[in-house]
Amino acid sequence: MNDDGLALVRVRWPKACRIIRSIHPPIDLFEDIADPRDWEALASAESKTNPRLWEHIGRLDLVPPPRRVGGPGASYLMAPFVHVSTDRPGRFTDGSYGVYSAGDREEVAVREVAHHHGKALAASREEAGWTSQFRLLVNRLDLDLHDARPHDLYHDPDDYRPSQALGRHLRSAGSNGIVYRSVRCPGGECAAVFWPDLMEAPLQADHFDFHWDGRRVDKVRNCRTGAIFAL
Repeated sequence: MNDDGLALVRVRWPKACRIIRSIHPPIDLFEDIADPRDWEALASAESKTNPRLWEHIGRLDLVPPPRRVGGPGASYLMAPFVHVSTDRPGRFTDGSYGVYSAGDREEVAVREVAHHHGKALAASREEAGWTSQFRLLVNRLDLDLHDARPHDLYHDPDDYRPSQALGRHLRSAGSNGIVYRSVRCPGGECAAVFWPDLMEAPLQADHFDFHWDGRRVDKVRNCRTGAIFAL
C-alpha cells in the first residue's frame, strides 16, 4: 500500500487490447534496429531532406533513451508516448506525457475509444455516417500496477482531475502504471502503463469501422468478418 492508499497488484492479461486510428502508419525509425540512443541524431540528419520528419516522429524527449524500444512493432509502443497534447488528455494524464492504454478484452477497448471518438465528432459537428477506421492491437500484459479499482474517486465519467493528479504522482514516484475499472464498459478493466519498455510489442489484429449517428458512435463493423455490433 502506498501513500495514496492504492495497493500494488500483479496484473496478468494474456490479451491486452488497444484500439488506434488506422491512418497512423508505423514510424520506420522505431522499427529499425538502430540504438534508440542514436534516434535524435539519425532523425536530425534525415530531417534535412524531409522537414516534416519530426512531426511524424513526435516528442522523443518525453521518453528517456533507456526506456525507449526499437524493432518490429516498436512504433505501436512508442507512439502514445511521443505524440501527446494537452488538447487530448486522458483519465490518468493531462496530455503533457503519454500512457499506453489498453482494455482486458476487445469489447472494452472498442467501447472506450468509441466514447471518446464520439465526443470529438460531436465537437466538430460531423455528419452522420461511417466515419473512421480503427485497428486493434494485442499484446500480453504482465506487470505490477497500482490498483485504482476500489476507488470511485478515480472513475468519474467526466471529471478527470483527481485521476490525473494520481497519474502524475504515481508516474513521478516510479510506478509502472494503474489498473482501473472501465467506465464505458461495465465489468471490464483498463490499464494505463507509464513507459513503453514495460510491455512486449503488440501485434495488429482486426480493423473496425465506426458509425456516427449524429449524437454518438452507435455501432462498429469488423472489416474482416463484416459483422456489425451495436454499442
